[in-house]
Amino acid sequence: MRILLVLAHPLEESFAASVTETVRRKLIANGHTVDLLDLYREDFDPRLSHSERSRYFEPAYDPSEAGPFVSRLKQADGLVLVFPQWWFNFPAILKGFFDRVFAPGVAFENDPDGGRIQPRLGNIHLFWAFTTTGSPWWVVNLYMGNPVRRLLKRGIAAFCAKGLDFKMVNLYDMDRIDDAKRKAHLARVEKLVDRI
Repeated sequence: MRILLVLAHPLEESFAASVTETVRRKLIANGHTVDLLDLYREDFDPRLSHSERSRYFEPAYDPSEAGPFVSRLKQADGLVLVFPQWWFNFPAILKGFFDRVFAPGVAFENDPDGGRIQPRLGNIHLFWAFTTTGSPWWVVNLYMGNPVRRLLKRGIAAFCAKGLDFKMVNLYDMDRIDDAKRKAHLARVEKLVDRI
């Protein structure tokens, strides 16, 4: 399987980078091909341009402004995202990745009559996310309703592909945990990725 592994964290020494490396190593060890897309290191511009937005609902939307990233998504069989949750949401660079790369004609088709959009990412069979948050479990799930999971699963994944293997794994209380818990989480990530 060809996996597009997307990292969205500005610090090269971040825990997200450690999770990404754990995922990358295990996938390669199991015979998968990994295309690592480090959004910050590749200087991805998350801003949807004026021309992109003005053409968004045209019948033949041209995604060429984000062409290299679109091509990498189209070549993948699976997508694995690694990112921190900030303010119970995606980092801006990852939100921009969805805005610019998951575009009409690439990830979905607009219904000209205003109905439900049609999924176009038939090549993507696996959609996993590994995230961290500084908040405890109860704040994310009970108080906030786990908005990132809902956006990923019910919004992006469901609207862009059918029959996906969807999984989201979150490490809570990131700002307060110790090294032992971080190591245990990396071991959990490795064990989960071994199933792919």
